[in-house]
Amino acid sequence: MMSFIFFGTSDFALPILEELKKQGWLPKLIITTPDSMGGRGLKPKPSPVKIWAEKNNIPVLQPENLKSPDFTQKLLNTECSTAVVASYGKIIPKEILDIFPKGILNVHPSLLPKWRGADPIRSAMLAGDEKTGATIMLIDEKMDHGPILAQREFEFQISNFKFLKLYGSLAELGGKLLVETIPRWLTGKIESKEQDHSKATYTKKITKEDGHIDWAETAEIIERKIRALNPWPGTYAFWNERRIKILEAQPKWSKSDLDQKRTKPGFVRRENSELGITCGEGAILVKKLQMEGKKNQSATEFLNGYPDIIGAILN
Repeated sequence: MMSFIFFGTSDFALPILEELKKQGWLPKLIITTPDSMGGRGLKPKPSPVKIWAEKNNIPVLQPENLKSPDFTQKLLNTECSTAVVASYGKIIPKEILDIFPKGILNVHPSLLPKWRGADPIRSAMLAGDEKTGATIMLIDEKMDHGPILAQREFEFQISNFKFLKLYGSLAELGGKLLVETIPRWLTGKIESKEQDHSKATYTKKITKEDGHIDWAETAEIIERKIRALNPWPGTYAFWNERRIKILEAQPKWSKSDLDQKRTKPGFVRRENSELGITCGEGAILVKKLQMEGKKNQSATEFLNGYPDIIGAILN
């Protein structure tokens, strides 16, 4: 039976753990980040990976400091030749890398060297990429820099995917690729391949402010943001000093009066039962939105409640 340690935190790691479990490969130990404090009363909130570990009766460690001698010794005592990392959220230091004779394998949701960093899925969507995939690589001391063991391209173009669907699909793809790769790596049937570092691109840190829509941008760019940045941080605009979340939309490129009319970016018109909003180039048709403090609504429902938004300029 394969013996390994698993480092992970977010729910991206769960399909990967489930794929390993299907093969009968359960980690001897799971490392995840310390519980966050959230909710009413700021109660400790365990990570999705910790919850999974406890359901599967696997020991968990939540070190604050990965370089602590006590933590290092616990890993040494576990006596595993390899480890797996999937969405852990911390850089693995050299002291930990040196513990595993067969290295630490990382499941990364991009086709490295493209989109190194913490947010490769949103970055691919925002850039308008048509293709992405999953990479199994060996971790070294630099971010997403290590040699590649296996890659697989996602079979669909991603231009119509919303974030959560693509996120889950790439986690599943990464899990399947991992279980194919591990036994071949451990038995010497794979040679690692250095990345072409000259072609590396890097993700930017997404903030809440990135969700504020700039209507001077093209309809294509705005629609990408709506798909990529929901549910977090959300895409939004302001009307009468109230925030409106734009949850679903599509770009509109036809030669209707909405596109031809010379209006300012952010101008709102009725387009049949939907909202049309002028962009710097083209327009978007809004399918679903949410007024601050209210529930999600279709464009038709929203117009019934807020008919005076027609003719307004969103900012």
